Amino acid sequence: MAMAKYDLTPRIAPNLDRHLVFPLLEFTQERELYPNDQILKAKIELLNNTNMVDYAMDIHKSLYHTEDVPQDMVDRRVEVVARLKSLEEAAAPLVTFLQNPNAVQELRADKQYNLQMLNERYQIGPEQIEALYQYAKFQFECGNYSGAADYLYQYRALCTNAERSLSALWGKLAAEILMQNWDIALEELNRLKEIIDSKNFASSLNQVQSRIWLMHWSLFIFFNHDNGRTQIIDLFNQDKYLNAIQTNAPHLLRYLATAFIVNKKRRPQFKEFIKVIQQEQNSFSDPITEFLACVYVNFDFDGAQKKMKECEDVILNDPFLGKRVEESNYTVVPLKDEFLENARLFIFETYCRIHERIDMGVLAEKLNLNYEDAERWILNLIRTSKLDAKINTQTGTVIMEPNHPNVYEQLIDHTKGLSGRTYKLVNQLLEHAQAQTAR
Repeated sequence: MAMAKYDLTPRIAPNLDRHLVFPLLEFTQERELYPNDQILKAKIELLNNTNMVDYAMDIHKSLYHTEDVPQDMVDRRVEVVARLKSLEEAAAPLVTFLQNPNAVQELRADKQYNLQMLNERYQIGPEQIEALYQYAKFQFECGNYSGAADYLYQYRALCTNAERSLSALWGKLAAEILMQNWDIALEELNRLKEIIDSKNFASSLNQVQSRIWLMHWSLFIFFNHDNGRTQIIDLFNQDKYLNAIQTNAPHLLRYLATAFIVNKKRRPQFKEFIKVIQQEQNSFSDPITEFLACVYVNFDFDGAQKKMKECEDVILNDPFLGKRVEESNYTVVPLKDEFLENARLFIFETYCRIHERIDMGVLAEKLNLNYEDAERWILNLIRTSKLDAKINTQTGTVIMEPNHPNVYEQLIDHTKGLSGRTYKLVNQLLEHAQAQTAR
């Protein structure tokens, strides 16, 4: 229960569709972060506003150790079944059309043509199209995510109302996440981002809120998709999204920090990100962000070594970072091992920049390894050209080779930085000019 202090579920859940909260509750239940009865009550509360009545009944039985369920649940089930049948009948003409491959071939990219063709040839009008949306939404609330995703996709192909189409896209994204279709979910996420970034919102606050929702939903995808850890940096580190994190959701810094640590390619944005960590220490800090502050801000290597152990606990008890994979007869958390390996490298690289000759025993302590493991680890770094150094086994020291900065490389780096800042400035001026024109 002590690890619940690092649990971000209470902060993340308000930014998710209620169906997306269930996987988080399942994880916290499995990790025993909270008393079991407390989690079961939270599940029932979530289910109250969905149509997953059978699931709610099962949880009620587990929570109260009884086979009886309250009468209001029984009545609710009857109501849901009747409503489902009614919506099914209302959407039937359009569903029948969509299930006919020959008929579907008549549809074109032109939505107005499609609406006219459906009305003239099949007597399908706006009422049936609206019925398809309501039917898809109801299917989603019942937990039939596959059916909901199909109908929402087809609805968007016919819908001419931008707001309703956007709502359907959020629903489609949630359904794909819940079915763990990560490639399709990533496509829908990018589609949604494009709309959010280009849409003229009535209020800039609404746009910021949409970006915050998008980032929270994206955590499911980025920590399951093969290329997710690179793409989370691409999204979260964009100025507009990073500003939204800093003002409204600083807890998301945990995930951006983790992505930077486990990413094999060191990025030029990393230095800027350390400044953000430093700025936001008062609004949010946890062992992962504190680890980076220890290494890169305070150069506190003893503190960093202590934080590594806490980071391990945070990862194991985080529903996105602590993903478990079955290998042979045991379970592993791939991100944990990757994180710890890279964290050691961060400590080592920074420590080596400060010292020319390093005692192996001291280094082993800083890396949280025994002497032999530390020696083996450093030899491997030298062998794989990740480290320009040699080991003196007689004195038990690591001797760093002098690293003289290449003037040409420095010039190229400065030029790149100047180019990036110029591009950012031009973008800001263009946005300001467009805003003035819109007024």
